[in-house]
Amino acid sequence: MNLRDLEYLVAVADARSFRQAAARCEVSQPTLSTQIKKLELELGVSLFDRSVAPLALTSVGERVVARARAITDQVGQLRADAALDSDAEGGALRLGLFPTLGPYLLPHVVAGVRERFPGLKLLLTEEKSADLMAMLESGRLDAVALALPVAGPGLHVEPLFHEEFLLALPDAHPLADDARPLTPGDLAATELLCLAEGHCLGDQVTEWLHQVGGRRREDFRATSLETMRNMISGGAAASLLPALTVVPPVAPASGLALRRLAQPAPARDIALVWRTSSPQADLLVKLALALVPADVPDGLVTSLLRPQTAARTA
Repeated sequence: MNLRDLEYLVAVADARSFRQAAARCEVSQPTLSTQIKKLELELGVSLFDRSVAPLALTSVGERVVARARAITDQVGQLRADAALDSDAEGGALRLGLFPTLGPYLLPHVVAGVRERFPGLKLLLTEEKSADLMAMLESGRLDAVALALPVAGPGLHVEPLFHEEFLLALPDAHPLADDARPLTPGDLAATELLCLAEGHCLGDQVTEWLHQVGGRRREDFRATSLETMRNMISGGAAASLLPALTVVPPVAPASGLALRRLAQPAPARDIALVWRTSSPQADLLVKLALALVPADVPDGLVTSLLRPQTAARTA
């Protein structure tokens, strides 16, 4: 048995699928399956019930995975310790972001992070929120930026900022030239497009529609934010887009109109999350301030940093 076998085991337990676990571990499915089978033979037990879908852990498998998770987490922390040099603000930090945040947040904050932490090497990973959480818990990431709410044992959640959503419409839509803040009632005749399952933004828009009695478009779910933006600017849809995805330096899209919604407008709250046992906790508290955009106009993004965090990072 070796560490990689335990990492495979935890990945399968998290994904409940050999195929998905293999993709996450960047190995072929036969390789991963063979190593799990060897581990079962070495231990003399069956760790998974393969007769059900999705895959389920046996009772002994639950106990073995708990031990394996603790070991891989400790190794992840050991690696993080080794990545730190004598300067607490140097070394490497593995940061995860989800696809509808990372490409749009980073242009606002990367320069400030480099200026504030010149010795820090950020190793960035972009995955869906559920995958980021699994990678954080297994020690493969040091911290992740996620949309609230976030909960889990052994996690520190540091709120960063509140980001308003804007209504994105084709420029030929009847509401496109309406300058006033729009109300949910104004959208009664407009179905809003959502992202496909697994994207937290799609869940957030769907939840807001349920709260205000709005309607979701059911015949199509976009697979990416760029697909959705193109459909809107092409006149085939309307939706809600987070402010960072449409304000500079993001280039304006032709054929797309943006309108604010009446308060309380739909929004998302972004937090930086790390394990409470992280040896980089002090650095992460300082990094939090640098991850709050300060250049977004019209109050579309507002800081959620707690007073004690701002004081510690001053």
